[in-house]
Amino acid sequence: MKKHILITGGAGFLGSHLIDRLLAQGHEIVCIDNLQTGTMENIKHIIDEITFIQHDITESLPVVGHFDEIYNLACPASPIHYQANPVHTFKTSVLGALHLLELARQTGAKIFQASTSEVYGDPLVHPQPEGYWGHVNPIGIRSCYDEGKRGAETLFFDYARMYDIEIKIVRIFNTYGPRMDAKDGRVVSNFIVQSLQNKPLTVYGDGQQTRSFCYVDDLIDGFLRLMATPKHITGPVNLGNPNAFTMLELAEKVMKWTGNPTSLQYQSLPQDDPKQRQPIIEEAKQLLNWEPKIMLDEGLQETIAYFKGRV
Repeated sequence: MKKHILITGGAGFLGSHLIDRLLAQGHEIVCIDNLQTGTMENIKHIIDEITFIQHDITESLPVVGHFDEIYNLACPASPIHYQANPVHTFKTSVLGALHLLELARQTGAKIFQASTSEVYGDPLVHPQPEGYWGHVNPIGIRSCYDEGKRGAETLFFDYARMYDIEIKIVRIFNTYGPRMDAKDGRVVSNFIVQSLQNKPLTVYGDGQQTRSFCYVDDLIDGFLRLMATPKHITGPVNLGNPNAFTMLELAEKVMKWTGNPTSLQYQSLPQDDPKQRQPIIEEAKQLLNWEPKIMLDEGLQETIAYFKGRV
């Protein structure tokens, strides 16, 4: 059945891939993005197939009428971007969620929230299950994003309890792939760009901190599977690859697949940077029949191929 779907943050890395998948299913898409971190380049191949509105969701929404589904992906997600204007980042998460939840309440739309593994902070429990409440610094330089996303989850569940709207929440762990911003400061894009430019790879701390890396196609599949579940399945559901790698292991793989074995340049670990981040995905396996299919070596090759044409 053809659906009328609103996607905020649709010109971003994840949002543009989501639009591709939903268009392929035959749905009608309205995309809202303020282009703070998203780009028209990401959606130029489908711009004639969607309705695009440049707008900031911290302000009242410029859309009216009926939507079957709303996906909220609007918020800068890398530290470089979300720390550039922390007050606006917090407003995007909380006020943006509030505006979209009101639209969902008024129209009866099912609404999806792209939350984050950052709600776990620098975790004292490892790996992280959905039932872990987190270890978050509420006044640090990452708090605008961490606490903003936690606040958005609160609003989603309160709206569901008060107004009986249908909500779906995923907590996204590190994701990578084509259309990543080369300058967003994330470790995969950093390493790839530096390696392709024959520059030293920047490693923070001793490089032993771990992350798990999920390829974008796998993540979007998880989004769609959660949205297709019955109303009582709300999440939050962890979506990520449960295989963890140290930063040094990632650096080795990037240099292998770029074919440019460069040196490593060590710098101090940023404030509140988590030492370890790895999802438990049993909920996704049981509720969504979902787990990642694309392993890191394969995904890195696809991502490197994308960046080769842009660096």
